[in-house]
Amino acid sequence: MILGIGSDTIDIRRVQEVIERHGARFIDRIFTEAEQAKAERRAKAPRAWVATYAKRFAAKEACAKALGTGIRQGVWWRDMGVVNLPGGRPTMQLTGGALVRLESLLPPGHEARIDLTITDDWPTAQAFVIISALPRG
Repeated sequence: MILGIGSDTIDIRRVQEVIERHGARFIDRIFTEAEQAKAERRAKAPRAWVATYAKRFAAKEACAKALGTGIRQGVWWRDMGVVNLPGGRPTMQLTGGALVRLESLLPPGHEARIDLTITDDWPTAQAFVIISALPRG
């Protein structure tokens, strides 16, 4: 059963401007170490580098919407991180307040599945998140 759906679209240039203005302070406040490592592997291609951050920012916004909280009620930016499963499929890894919120949504005997799709087409990045509850077992 679907517990929440969220989407977000962002102008990549907006993320670029914020990074230019605030640099590492912004990056460290918003993105997990794994997300930063992913972006830094693309540092030689500036558009790909900033698009990587923009897609992850959109994914966090979409996830917060799917959780039904936005970035409040104990759900913070670094509580949500984009990770890739072994086959390459992206998903969200939740910790802290985001994980607490997710667990509060789950019916007894169910586990969460978070489906994520992220894309970009300069100058736009987009993310969709679907949070589902699946029976355990």
